Formats: sequence, C-alpha cells, structure tokens
Amino acid sequence: MEVSPIAFFTYKRPEHTRQSLESLAQNEWADQSELFIFCDGPKNTEDEKNVKQVREVVRSKQWCKNVHIIERESNMGCANSIISGVTEVCEKYGRIIVLEDDLLLSPFFLDYMNKALNLYKDYPEIMQISGHMYPVELDVKTDAIFLPFITAWGWATWQRSWKNFDHKMAGYKILETDKNLRYIFDFNGSYPFFKMLQSEIRTNLDTWDVRWYLTIFILRGLTLHPVQSLVKNIGFDGSGTHCQKQKNNSVYYKAQINNFPLAAVENEQAKSIIFNYLKQVEKRNLNDVLNKILNKTLLLLNS
Repeated sequence: MEVSPIAFFTYKRPEHTRQSLESLAQNEWADQSELFIFCDGPKNTEDEKNVKQVREVVRSKQWCKNVHIIERESNMGCANSIISGVTEVCEKYGRIIVLEDDLLLSPFFLDYMNKALNLYKDYPEIMQISGHMYPVELDVKTDAIFLPFITAWGWATWQRSWKNFDHKMAGYKILETDKNLRYIFDFNGSYPFFKMLQSEIRTNLDTWDVRWYLTIFILRGLTLHPVQSLVKNIGFDGSGTHCQKQKNNSVYYKAQINNFPLAAVENEQAKSIIFNYLKQVEKRNLNDVLNKILNKTLLLLNS
C-alpha cells in the first residue's frame, strides 16, 4: 500500500502538540510515513516562550519514519500556514494527510486514511477524506459514507483536488445571488457557513476551512467520512485560535475500518441526521447566549 505524507501544523501549545504527536506515533503506519511538522512563528514576545517549547517537543522524538521540521521565523497565521504547507506537500507528493496540534488520533487513523487515499485516487468527484464524524447514530452497512461537505479535524486530499482551492472565494458571488443555493450551503439552514464567508471577506478572518468547503461545494465534490469519528479534539480549553473554551465530549473509534462504499454517492439519510443534530446544537447555543444576556440584564436591574 502506498503510504501518504503527513503535514502537522502547530504553534504555541506544547502539551497539546505532545499528546497529538504521541497518538500519531502509535498508529500502525507511522513508522513508514514521512512527517512534515510546520511550526508557526510567534506573533509577539509573549508567545516566544511557548513557541520555543513547542519546537522542543517536536524535536524530542522520532514520531514517524522521517520527520521534517519547518520552523517559521515570523507568524503566518493559522490559515496561511496550513494553505502554504498543504500546497507545498501536495505539489511534491500528489496527496497529503493533514493534522493540527489539538487532535488525538485513533490507532487506526492512518490505516483508514491511506486505504481511502489509495482506493479513491482515480475518482475525481471524491475530493477529501475526513477523519471526523459528528456524534450521531447512523444505521448504515459500511464503515464509511460519502457526504457533500467537509470536516477539518484530521483530513486528507489529493493534488488533483487541492489545486482547485478557491483562495479568493470566487464562489461567494454565486452564493450571494442564489438564496436556494445558500440554504443548501448552510447544511439546509443548519449552520451559518455563508455568514462565515461574509465575515472572512469583511474582516479577513484567519480561516481556511470554509474556503475549502466552498471549493468542494461549488464543484459538487464528495468527502468520505467514517461512520464513527477517528479523532478527538482536545482544543476546546480556550487555548486555540478558533476553538473557544467549551464543553466537548468527543471520542474516537478504536476499531479498524475495512468496509468502504463502492459507489461515490452521498448518503441522504445520514446527511439528514447530521443536519438535524446541528440544528439542535445551534438552538442550544442560541439559548445559551440569550440566557447570558438575560442574566446580565437581571443583575443590572437588581444592582
């Protein structure tokens, strides 16, 4: 089996980085993999200590067969670091597995990724392999399914797909003029992805994943997802650039994935279940915000 290169992106979280790399090293194919670790530079003097500690962590062990460490002198930001790193590795190797420093991996994560990258390499409509699945119950006959959207917690792609990355978000204009298409883009009204695009354009947010999703959406591409997640995000402790402090009970699946779908067709039933789940999450989040506003108002009235 052809073993794909891995790009690992880190910044200033040494303990997260250590845990994530430890979980990667415990994977079956780690000792046969090329690992590229991209260490972003500090934004300011306050970050220099943690950035230095991260670089000490990544140099502390031989995490994979070959480890290449790229230390940025200045801060590129999360989006630019990932976009440039993925582009660099993809152009050289034709495929890539992408990780960030707040992910714990199932011991079978690399096995799944490499199998899928090899199995679907000649299917142009399949544009990404995802390692994450939302915490939903899916009654399906295979260990993985196709869906028309991405998740960004541990993923893989090919150069044939990544070369289409819509860096300037040209697809935004298509959504802007088509209300029905915006509704579909927002997971049938389940999640405000279009608003994220608007924020990206107006405020230049440091994000890459919504642009990648836009790319796949406009091209009507598909992503393979495991039925149960193979990654756990440990970044919901307020330490990350985009993951704010919040409760997170995600877990990863400790079993090998062998039963892959043969036809590149999205699973409509699973998509509906996921969209309903996300609607409930958004409703709870809105209620939390409203409750906080109400509590502050009551405190002011009683003071």
